[in-house]
Amino acid sequence: MQAMADTTMEYHELPAHTAIPELLEAHGGKIYGLGLRLCGNPQDAEDLVQETFLRAFRAWGQFEGRSDPGTWLYSIAARACRRMQRKRSGEPRTIESFSQLLPSVEANIPDLHSGEVSALDEMVREEARAAVEMAIAKLPTSFRLPLVMKEIADFSLGEVAATLGIKEATVKTRVHRARLMLRRELAEVLPDREAPPPDHARRICIDLLRLKQEAMDRKAEFPLPSNVLCERCRATFDSLELAQGLCLDIGRGQLPEPLRQQVLKELDSAA
Repeated sequence: MQAMADTTMEYHELPAHTAIPELLEAHGGKIYGLGLRLCGNPQDAEDLVQETFLRAFRAWGQFEGRSDPGTWLYSIAARACRRMQRKRSGEPRTIESFSQLLPSVEANIPDLHSGEVSALDEMVREEARAAVEMAIAKLPTSFRLPLVMKEIADFSLGEVAATLGIKEATVKTRVHRARLMLRRELAEVLPDREAPPPDHARRICIDLLRLKQEAMDRKAEFPLPSNVLCERCRATFDSLELAQGLCLDIGRGQLPEPLRQQVLKELDSAA
């Protein structure tokens, strides 16, 4: 997203039959990955990619070059995804409150020495990835879409807000709660041990958790050294980092070549 920001006007000056195939190469894989996590199956993900780039092609004349063309493209994908989700039934409508998702009452804590994905053996890593994907699928669309764009597509909170047309504070709240749900589901498949008694007041743990999530939002280091944290907080932070790392790993997919060729063919027909 940032790299393309410097070439916004250059893209704006290109004709649709040149610009859209270039955007397909740059963003097609991520949009396909978004579709897999948001829609739940490859066919819907393929439909999302095709609809997004065809709509972008037809609306290219409306792109005025005032924003990143990637942001504009993802806003089309987000609207298409919402339309597809409205056709479904049985989707969860709510997510637990922040207090219900806090790990402070859990009897056991994940037994991890770091949040690195590489710290897990292959079998546990696959189970952890599956748990994260299942947790994402359980989220209502209003939480799933911001979470997927932030953690899988690797947008900033501001970019998610601009793309979805909602306040950044709303995006932040939804992403933070969604992360806690992913952490909870992930903890179910990780090695664990009995949780020690809290070292300090619950309010302090909540404040530290807020600071940790805000650091994750910025991809910044947590401001306090690990030896200041109680064991519960360290285990929580490690599992949050692991869930975020798994999300980024999920987002490194590629656009299937048959789908790429199909979209290019449809763009040629639309020209």
